[in-house]
Amino acid sequence: MDWNFMRHFPLWLTRLLVVCLVSLAPSAYAQGFVRADHQQIVDGQGNPLILRGVGLGGWMVQEGYMMGLSNLKAQHIIRSHISRIIGEKKTEQFYQSWRDNAVTKADIDAMARWGFNSVRLPMHWNLFIKDVSLDTTTGRIVWNEEGFRRVDALIAWVKANNMFLILDLHAAPGGQGHDIAISDRDPRKPSLWDSRENQAKMIALWSEIARRYKDEPAIAGYDLLNEPNWGFQDKDDKGGCRETGNKPMRDLYERTIRAIRAIDTHHMLIIEGNCWGNNYAGLLPVADSNTALSFHKYWTPTTQESIEPFLKLREQYDMPLWNGESGENNNDWYARAVALQERNGIGWAWWPLKKIGAGNPLEIKAGADYRRLSAYLRGEGKKPPAKVAFAGLMQLAADSRFDRNTYHQDVVDALLGPSGRHKKMPSGSQ
Repeated sequence: MDWNFMRHFPLWLTRLLVVCLVSLAPSAYAQGFVRADHQQIVDGQGNPLILRGVGLGGWMVQEGYMMGLSNLKAQHIIRSHISRIIGEKKTEQFYQSWRDNAVTKADIDAMARWGFNSVRLPMHWNLFIKDVSLDTTTGRIVWNEEGFRRVDALIAWVKANNMFLILDLHAAPGGQGHDIAISDRDPRKPSLWDSRENQAKMIALWSEIARRYKDEPAIAGYDLLNEPNWGFQDKDDKGGCRETGNKPMRDLYERTIRAIRAIDTHHMLIIEGNCWGNNYAGLLPVADSNTALSFHKYWTPTTQESIEPFLKLREQYDMPLWNGESGENNNDWYARAVALQERNGIGWAWWPLKKIGAGNPLEIKAGADYRRLSAYLRGEGKKPPAKVAFAGLMQLAADSRFDRNTYHQDVVDALLGPSGRHKKMPSGSQ
């Protein structure tokens, strides 16, 4: 008898049982894709699915307020000011380090432990399409693999936790609104709505996403365009809240949906209205039945009346609702807003996971050198030496990592309930 084998047999048997149990654990993706089923979002088995998630705001698209730089608003402005101090090469080094650190597997693992079942990824078009986007030899778009590499990593991380990923085009080519911070729009250049080339890039990007991920059930949906805010009939209507036609937006949505469906018939599509996702005049109905309607809710009352217009759209057009963004408020409002939506069968994605400042599950603490730089960029202090500014930025990138963030249990409790009272842990999560 092999006594060495017998001595280790209990440990070997335990490991074998763990492997077997993990392999037999139900997968969120085993039966197919998340989809719109009339007025509900359902999982691959056809069961109603409430998406409880968080958006990764500030990772691919930085808004000024998230960086303590509200006066600079958009990412390209922030980047330009930084570059004047430390140079473009070191600026790119900072942004690469920021993307490496600000979202990692540890963040996604933690979200699963807390009880979230989904992640919304705000994407910047320039991480997926090269700046010089047209290859003059072939006439085809040259893809930037940086963005796709990040998506691939996220897919692996959410799959390890049986979670879902929603891809959100947050910053479209040219920018989709007058609120430039949201889409990183440069007003000196043609917007998404002023340029057929920019619209072609958007459609091509969604087509490429569909080509790469058409068979990936961990992706719950494609959020086609985040918070458009544009007046088409009245140019003075900067937010598009008085728009009654929205014809250019409807046309772009229809062309994008046709392009995606020529490649990908599986994934749920998500559309957002004008006026930051609140004005759907002229946009409905949508010919594609596997489409959800997304509204965003900030700072408004948490009464049934406050969401009644969206509930009427859900019933009238027989399509599900999803709140793709909400947050930047206090915990009492968070708890009431979540309760309101879930009473009405509506899932949600909170905004954001982390930033400099409180009000979110994780907080990034800025070091002294970055505080010195940000004070100067706000016009409140002296210009720091380039060496100090660069050190502060690189420290900020390092401090954006999960293990260096401050965790706010009270925010998670407001969203998911104390001790996760309604959370259902994904199988396989720690």
